[in-house]
Amino acid sequence: MLLAETGDLVNSGDTAWVLVSAALVMLMTPGLAFFYGGLVRRKNVLSVLMQCFMVLCLISVQWVLFGYSLAFGPDHGGLIGNLAWLGLKGVGGAPNPDYAATIPHSTFMIFQMMFAVITPALIVGAFAERMKFSAFCVFTLLWATLVYDPLAHWVWGKGGFLGLAGGWGALDFAGGTVVHINAGVSALAAALLLGRRQGYPQTIGPPHNLPFAVLGAALLWFGWFGFNAGSALGAGALASGAFVATHTATAVAGGTWAVLDWLVHKRPTTLGMITGAVAGLVAITPAAGFVTPFGAICIGVGAAALPWLAVTFLKNKCGYDDSLDAFGVHGIGGIWGAVATGLFACAEVNPAVGRNGLFYGAGGAAQLVTQLKAAGITVAFSFVMALILFKVVDLAIGLRVTDHEERVGLDLTQHKEAGYTVLS
Repeated sequence: MLLAETGDLVNSGDTAWVLVSAALVMLMTPGLAFFYGGLVRRKNVLSVLMQCFMVLCLISVQWVLFGYSLAFGPDHGGLIGNLAWLGLKGVGGAPNPDYAATIPHSTFMIFQMMFAVITPALIVGAFAERMKFSAFCVFTLLWATLVYDPLAHWVWGKGGFLGLAGGWGALDFAGGTVVHINAGVSALAAALLLGRRQGYPQTIGPPHNLPFAVLGAALLWFGWFGFNAGSALGAGALASGAFVATHTATAVAGGTWAVLDWLVHKRPTTLGMITGAVAGLVAITPAAGFVTPFGAICIGVGAAALPWLAVTFLKNKCGYDDSLDAFGVHGIGGIWGAVATGLFACAEVNPAVGRNGLFYGAGGAAQLVTQLKAAGITVAFSFVMALILFKVVDLAIGLRVTDHEERVGLDLTQHKEAGYTVLS
């Protein structure tokens, strides 16, 4: 134990675990880049890597300057934080007991930064291969400020109207609403507004490098232990339970997706299995700190089945071009995870919160209704705001690359014209 300046105790073990978790979550963004990069056509792989890396740079600076204050700063009407922590003023080595009483405030801040980074990067999967880099940068900054930061405050901020700290009591352990529904629904807005890629679906080739995608999925799985178990904000039983739930649901979802492909399409696929694993990671995220291993198994089965239906049938039926299934996996998976938390939450798993889901006793029905309302509000807010922001950026500088740039690939237009050699 170390004594903080204010007299509060800082637990060195908790601090070490949350800092390591922050590093694990940071690794997820490059992992996502490899996952997405392996799935696009070869002529666009560098553009996807570049977009993900730019998010890491851009949102990190935004978070330090004002994003963290908007998301977690002193509450203003239950809707947004104020700017009292502008430039991280007052965010130092002493704990903030409103969020984490045993770790430095700066540790909590940097952990949350990595969530803010990866969330807009998830949207890349919807508009991959056809969005201008300049428009992507402007949209990402606007979206993080006007969509992610307010929603993070609603659910996780002290005084936010949806969350446990003075709000409706929606359960979201590590980002089912804030991260996955938010990004997934915004991704659908992008796919609808931008329209299809040239030649979709007839001339769109298969993924150019599945080993890249497998590597990316493995890095996501590895980093997700920081994402979920780190959200316990301490090195204890809750973190251990979240770790077990995360791994269990992911393994079940990956295997279930493979079985579904086997039954319907007569053979399992590598792409299907890793997509199922990512869907399992998505769905268990809001529930990880609230469910038993059996609950995690049930969530994993649903995490495969519902996104599998969305990716295999819904997308083809509706005709939208969600390039890398950001909505099908993160949007549908996130909605299932948020609702499933209201089904499988068990008060014994997290006594500090003490909330049951529908299948676990007193208060369960009310919690399920709360989860449904929170998911519905998130869907509506994210979709409408994303549409507005995409439209504003389109009117200001244009969203889509030219027909020529789309034909030759974004790697040539974004890198070769800047004087760099692009290997083909």
